[in-house]
Amino acid sequence: MSDAPDLPLVHEYRPGSAESDAPAVVLIHGRGTNERDLLPIGAQLPEDLDVLSVRAPQSMGGPNSYTWYDLDLSDGGLENSQPDPEGFRRSLDLVHEFVEAAVEAYDLDPERVGLLGFSQGAITSLSALLERPDAYRWVVALNGYLAEKHEDEVASAEDKPVFVGCGAMDQVIPPKRAERAAELLEGDGADVRFERYGVGHGTTPEEITDVVQWLEGRY
Repeated sequence: MSDAPDLPLVHEYRPGSAESDAPAVVLIHGRGTNERDLLPIGAQLPEDLDVLSVRAPQSMGGPNSYTWYDLDLSDGGLENSQPDPEGFRRSLDLVHEFVEAAVEAYDLDPERVGLLGFSQGAITSLSALLERPDAYRWVVALNGYLAEKHEDEVASAEDKPVFVGCGAMDQVIPPKRAERAAELLEGDGADVRFERYGVGHGTTPEEITDVVQWLEGRY
């Protein structure tokens, strides 16, 4: 993998097997990690997908630790947090700008770009889809939720494939929040698969296998 610092976000890139007009997935990590965090998942995805794993724009002060936005805890505790509006807006704009630039830089098929996010990355991915449904073919959202500011926009994802996975024992983002996201999206016509797994705030091999199988025929 290599990065291309001239694009809007620092990232790692793994070319797929397609020579041109490649289908692609953008990996969006969670709070406190970086663009390398989801690469093991990216390595298990179909080999014809170009994989671009992006780094959040805001440093958390420690080495290799970044966040997409600060947390709004005004509703009480981490488990009820929402994205800080200013940081969330900045990051969504950067994701959109990155995808537009990457399509050109890496000769991607603009109609076959998907998003896969974990935690903050899942929250960001779902909102990005709702803001620009024509820009993203599908979304995988792991251990995340649907930000309140976009709950009234779920109809824009009609017919879009969305995989929502969560940890049944997640105490950071309770599974009920992921389930609510799935219900809202499905209720307005998205093609949703929702699954719980026996884990906390993390993923399991079973979950990644399910994601890979779910992707077949969707990109």
